[in-house]
Amino acid sequence: MICIVDYGVGNIQAFLNLFKRLGIDARRASSPDEFADVTRLVLPGVGHFDHAMQRLNESGIRTKLEQLVLSHSVPVIGICVGMQMLAEGSDEGDLPGLNWIPGRVRAFADQPQTATLPMPHMGWNELQPSSESKLFAEGFNETPQFYFLHSYYFDALDKQDVAATANYGLDFDAVVSRGHIHGVQCHPEKSHHWGENLLKNFVELN
Repeated sequence: MICIVDYGVGNIQAFLNLFKRLGIDARRASSPDEFADVTRLVLPGVGHFDHAMQRLNESGIRTKLEQLVLSHSVPVIGICVGMQMLAEGSDEGDLPGLNWIPGRVRAFADQPQTATLPMPHMGWNELQPSSESKLFAEGFNETPQFYFLHSYYFDALDKQDVAATANYGLDFDAVVSRGHIHGVQCHPEKSHHWGENLLKNFVELN
């Protein structure tokens, strides 16, 4: 069972609709008991980093999530701010992140290559996937195009964790994977067949 983590942040219904189109069983989970038979986790997120972390911390499900991901190795994919929450922390706020993938979230506005570009980075952009990434193993015979909407980006400490990059004035880490833990800065639920293929590949990971 795919569980969409519902901690009050993110468009849960958009992911439920996407998985329904794919013929994949999925449900929202907002309490520890609702994760009972989970096989995959989707951690969505939008808005401000500290707000998302605070909502997760206050939701009553963070301990269960950490148990599932860290102790039982249940695969998880963070989406948008959900990806940023996987980091140690963010320049956008003061709260610590989950620290599941070493790295920090940085502001485009603080980088000389991107300081004068329009913010947020919004619209369609090409991804350059790693040839070794299983998230792009099927359905990506052409250069994938994904929809972005963000002003901050994940900067992985170990670049071996980077599964795909994109460019907005600089090459940034758009998709990260460390073992069974994954994150995508773009919005697969808004990215047509490319987004569907990425989430389908996530569901089918060994």
